[in-house]
Amino acid sequence: MVSTMVQSQSGEVRRWTVGRVLAWVALGILIFITLFPLWIMVKTALTFPKDMFEGASSLLPSNPTLLNFRRVLGLISPEENLALGGVANINFAVALRNSLLFTGTIVVLQTFFSAMAAYAFARLHFPGRNLLFFLFLSATMIPGAVLFIPNFILIKNLGWLNTFQGMVAPFVLMTPFAVFFLRQFFLSIPKELEEAAHLDGATPFQIFWKVILPISRTPLATLGILTTIGSWNEFFWPWIVSKDPNMQLITVALKSFQTQTPQGSPDWTGLMAATFLAVIPVVLLLVLLGRQVVESLQFSGIK
Repeated sequence: MVSTMVQSQSGEVRRWTVGRVLAWVALGILIFITLFPLWIMVKTALTFPKDMFEGASSLLPSNPTLLNFRRVLGLISPEENLALGGVANINFAVALRNSLLFTGTIVVLQTFFSAMAAYAFARLHFPGRNLLFFLFLSATMIPGAVLFIPNFILIKNLGWLNTFQGMVAPFVLMTPFAVFFLRQFFLSIPKELEEAAHLDGATPFQIFWKVILPISRTPLATLGILTTIGSWNEFFWPWIVSKDPNMQLITVALKSFQTQTPQGSPDWTGLMAATFLAVIPVVLLLVLLGRQVVESLQFSGIK
């Protein structure tokens, strides 16, 4: 088999075989397939609305412009936006604000409550603990769609339709995955730390707050990242609970934007600009902290 010897800057000698070269070529092709749609999205977002079909065959925008981003952020008048073929009554700046508030509330509360439940299952001893934990984990086998109707009836009876609390209510408490994930980490913490804090007179909650949480920053951050991605992409529940345009999340606003066709066809340039704004937070989160997520999952023993 043909191979070449390549010496890296660190002095390590690497053998480049045909198989390794083919693996890198295949990886490059997969990366291209993954990133190409994102590039088309960016290219369309930078294209002037009236030039979109003329330059459809080009991989680069002929006259790059930030007009579409200004349109979807409400930085031009509704009349000008409508004249350019856009939708006049959707402001993505408001939708971005709502999504940030929605996501931030869920991440903070769900992570905190899940950590408390996980610590109880990992350290506290009470009758039926293992059975209760098994029943709690069995909830992962229930499809989420089954819960939409009872949750909707509950929110309606509480008078929380078209309200922020109605949108976040089903997500702010603990989830089976989050509890299982954190419990695995808490079980690996030496009990001597808690016993020492207990001898100093600390209560169980003080031990949890001042000892356990500070040394659990990595799994808590990982859980926060995963919860952020799920909450940011949440669509169906906010869509059926809140019909008020001022309460729309970015995902719901994108759907409304796509279905409105003032000029007989969707405003593709504006839609791509809005989609790019919606994708940026998740991409940055994965680029900056993606390795931490993988390492923390491996450490916790989750396959």
